[in-house]
Amino acid sequence: IYAQTTGHAGQSLAAYTPSGLTIHHTGDANDYVGKGLSGGKVIVKAPNQQRENEIIVGNVCFYGASHGKAFINGKAGERFCIRNSGVQAVVEGIGDHGLEYMTGGRIIILGDVGKNFGQGMSGGVSYVFPSDVAQYKAQNQLESLDFDAITVDEERNVVKDMLEAHVKYTDST
Repeated sequence: IYAQTTGHAGQSLAAYTPSGLTIHHTGDANDYVGKGLSGGKVIVKAPNQQRENEIIVGNVCFYGASHGKAFINGKAGERFCIRNSGVQAVVEGIGDHGLEYMTGGRIIILGDVGKNFGQGMSGGVSYVFPSDVAQYKAQNQLESLDFDAITVDEERNVVKDMLEAHVKYTDST
């Protein structure tokens, strides 16, 4: 099932989306996008190119999500993907407290992250491509965070596939 929406979505767009359902929204959305995502696909596409550099989804998106995929064409607010246990997502920047208590999943962040990133994160993988690597490392000095380059071909291919899907679904530049 494929549902396409436009405009300003309110709270909890695509909450609890199950396997077999894709929600494709062109516009912006408020808090709790993809809350409890359980196998579906969530796409939020900016309505114009200028929005790629602005917050396009609100706070606490994908809270408690267990599996599925998400492609966000713009930045997310605070507390992105907290308690994520299996979602694969691409987003173009996030606010403070991102990926708190994450136990699984794979998140690609194509932009800056706020402070307190990855607090309590015990599993999953994140790939962060900030505009200022030194600043990112300085504001996120947790012992549990490991800053490494991608060196394994299999992992590099997973990231490449996720980025290609992001461009395909969102027309991101």
